[in-house]
Amino acid sequence: MAFTLRSVKVPPNSASLEEARHRVFDFFRAACRSLPSVMEIYNLQDVATVSQLRSTIASEIRKNSHVTDPKVIDMLLFKAMEELGNIAEHAKQRHHIIGQYVVGRQGLVQELGTKDQGISNFLKNFYTTNY
Repeated sequence: MAFTLRSVKVPPNSASLEEARHRVFDFFRAACRSLPSVMEIYNLQDVATVSQLRSTIASEIRKNSHVTDPKVIDMLLFKAMEELGNIAEHAKQRHHIIGQYVVGRQGLVQELGTKDQGISNFLKNFYTTNY
């Protein structure tokens, strides 16, 4: 697992937008390759599949698809590599991974469904801001 993460280093600066884009694709590939071991480390088989986590990673990358500055892309890529490294080194606990990547920010509100018919607007707003 560690050798996979070492192969994708983020250099200080990308020369162009195309180079930064290729680095993002390399990071995505490395993250997808590390998913089976992450699933094993955190015992996530009962709450998510590899394809669900892969789509979560893709959606996190797509959130920043509007960024066109290579230096900003490098900074975001560095942060993503740090996050992946922390997850791979087991620096997070299982409930952190489930809360951030399996349930997500809107997951708890979606699970309530029709149960929240009598809940006030204050509580609905509270549930959406605090996952």
